[in-house]
Amino acid sequence: MTAVRTPGKRGAAVGRWLAAVLARLLWSVRRHGPENVPSSGPVIIAPHHTGFLDAPLLMATCPRSVHTLAKRELFRGPMGWVLRGVGQIPLDRDEPGRDLLEAGMGVLADGRILVVFPEGTRGAGDFAEMRPGLAWFAIRSGAPVVPVVFSGTGTRGRTLAGLPRLRARLDVVFGEPVTLPAGGPRTRSALEAATEQLREELVSHRKAALEILRDDSS
Repeated sequence: MTAVRTPGKRGAAVGRWLAAVLARLLWSVRRHGPENVPSSGPVIIAPHHTGFLDAPLLMATCPRSVHTLAKRELFRGPMGWVLRGVGQIPLDRDEPGRDLLEAGMGVLADGRILVVFPEGTRGAGDFAEMRPGLAWFAIRSGAPVVPVVFSGTGTRGRTLAGLPRLRARLDVVFGEPVTLPAGGPRTRSALEAATEQLREELVSHRKAALEILRDDSS
């Protein structure tokens, strides 16, 4: 298995530009609250995940370049070359190795943005079941966590049929940063408590985001 290394900045910047161009050409994209993403320093972005367009749409709309922990299965063949080229990080969801954790921490230590899908895979997008990875990175790095909710990105399907229709409206709602107490214990119970705290914050942001989208469409 190829070792996971901290990706460089340039590829992520190129990926952001390409994703932004494609998003503008194909859909009608609206951002809400991009100012909630700190303009500098390490940041963890925690999006809900219901469609396979979520990650590239976040890449296109985030005010800064991002490095996403994406499932290892996507990094096969030409797609793997592309994903690595734009600075994304392969994740074994069942057995994340030390090099993966070091790669993610390397991104944060360099003052960049790491995207961690809290639920680990596509689901209902309600943050009902969260994996501990988000809390682990937040506790270790001290970086603020910015929740993100998408609207219009499609179904859980893995084919082109799951994509939104051309020129469809897509919304990305960035929430206010959440910072866990620095220097806390790193025990299993502390990790579980931090995960639950973040889950409550993410659920709260999802409710607020739905209100924003309802008001915006009325």
